[in-house]
Amino acid sequence: MTITINETLRAYIDPLTDDEYAALERSLLAEGCRDALVLWGELLVDGHNRYGICQKHGISFNTMQNQTFQSMDDVHLWMIDNHLGRRSVSDFQRGVLALRKKEIVSARLAQKQARQAADASAGDNASAQSEKEPPWTRETIARAARMSSTTLGQIEKIQKTAAPELVGAIKSGVISINAAAAVASLPSEEQIAAVAGGKKELRQAARQVREARLPPKPKVELDMPSEDASAEQVEIYRLTVLVAELTEERDQLKKKVQNLAIALSEARSDQ
Repeated sequence: MTITINETLRAYIDPLTDDEYAALERSLLAEGCRDALVLWGELLVDGHNRYGICQKHGISFNTMQNQTFQSMDDVHLWMIDNHLGRRSVSDFQRGVLALRKKEIVSARLAQKQARQAADASAGDNASAQSEKEPPWTRETIARAARMSSTTLGQIEKIQKTAAPELVGAIKSGVISINAAAAVASLPSEEQIAAVAGGKKELRQAARQVREARLPPKPKVELDMPSEDASAEQVEIYRLTVLVAELTEERDQLKKKVQNLAIALSEARSDQ
């Protein structure tokens, strides 16, 4: 049997950690390869790690053909759905996979709509009247990844602006998605420096970014009482200014409490 390895396809899903790979190797040595490797013709689609370990130790394995694949996009979508269903996949990995699925599905929908528009202009009413498929909104993608749309938005931002070193810190669990999204707004060199400083430096960088986003404290602008104002009017003015200042201070404290709550949640997650 000939099995072909496509390196791009093997790298499409994040590799196992050293501990995960070692656990898989122990399992295969103890129990054999129970799950069949998935092929598309001669191309190996699922089971790259199992295949390598079986080859290394001479462990027998079975294969199965997936007859539904018609293109590499089909292969990618199958791989994404397969991994989204696994418990061991992290939130960040699920978000990345869901966003990849969005790109493929959105491109297919755009191609389909273009064909329908061409058919309509050519007078093919049957095709023109076909129902339009709903777009893949952020909420739809988030449900597929089993996370909030806010978290997915943060992952999308990280993908666009985060330095590779920061992405590595997320994958290794050094920094949370929430904090990483804040750090990702910094220039690349500052992100790299924060990663080099370790977990404490990353948290400090995230905290500084959040605090910098707080709006400046507005000045209270009220008309001064006239010179002939009564004592009661002057007192009312003084109390009005005081209430306005306290209200602004309260709003600022609320935002600081929110940031502290995020930092506390991150600290607890590390314990």
